[in-house]
Order: sequence, then C-alpha cells, then structure tokens
Amino acid sequence: MANVHIRQVPDEVHRAIKARAKASGRSTEAEMRRILTDAVSGETPSVRSTLKAGDLLWDIWDDAETDDLDFVRDHQMPQPLDAS
Repeated sequence: MANVHIRQVPDEVHRAIKARAKASGRSTEAEMRRILTDAVSGETPSVRSTLKAGDLLWDIWDDAETDDLDFVRDHQMPQPLDAS
C-alpha cells in the first residue's frame, strides 16, 4: 500500500473527520481511508446518515482548550428594559 501525506488540512475539516471517525467507531486515519475509498468507488458513505450536527459541535467543543474558562451562572432575575 502507498502512503500519503496531506498538508494544510483546515482545522475544521480535521475536526469533522475526527467526529465522523468517532461516530463510526474508526480511527481518524481509517476514516480518511474510508472517505478516499468512497470518493473513488462512487459508494454513498453510510456514516452521513448517522452523523448529527450536535455530535460535531460537541467534538469541536471537547477538543477546544477550555481549561482557562470559568463558567459562572448569573442567578439574578432579569430586569425589564427602560423604555425611556
């Protein structure tokens, strides 16, 4: 088998491929092989029907550097806007 090295893959594309791989139970590398194989064989990938937008967003959030963020809920009652 041949080896392929692809440079300058956009981060959002890489995250989407990682999410597809996770959803289908494959490694990212195996998912890339599957995408390339499907592209040249004309077959419709079955993972598209099971991949949900929420899963993609969660995987993007999960990969983000969120250690520095501090989440504090504001428990104050909302105040009406002053109409003047």
